[in-house]
Amino acid sequence: MLSFFEAREGRLYGFRFKDFADFKSCALNVAPGPADQAIGTGDGVNKVFSLCKVYGAVVRPITKPVSGTVRVAVGGVEVSGFAVDTATGEVSLATAPAAGVVVSAGFEFDAPVRFDSERIDLTLEGVDAGRLTAVSMVEIRV
Repeated sequence: MLSFFEAREGRLYGFRFKDFADFKSCALNVAPGPADQAIGTGDGVNKVFSLCKVYGAVVRPITKPVSGTVRVAVGGVEVSGFAVDTATGEVSLATAPAAGVVVSAGFEFDAPVRFDSERIDLTLEGVDAGRLTAVSMVEIRV
């Protein structure tokens, strides 16, 4: 852990983190499905839609989907003609959906985070053993 912290130069560089309490577009006990989250509505022209997850009235942009987990539906029908940018969370469809047609997606995702401290508290427990008391991280929001 200390080597990883030092490689990120403390708070300077972010990284992907899997939050096991919230890492899917759906409930934690089921697999993501193509209708989990509405990500946009077709207008007959736009082919690019951004992944997001809705929590009540709050919409969270998803910028770090896990490769190979994204499923997309257009008008409730799962499609395979799309590409996903795992660095931005943008889904590019092969053809633009007709006006008024809902585009939805299901996926797993990582949270972009950085360490929230310039140092890690480490307690030496023995010659070759140590204990981390706490490692604080914050989500990077753009």
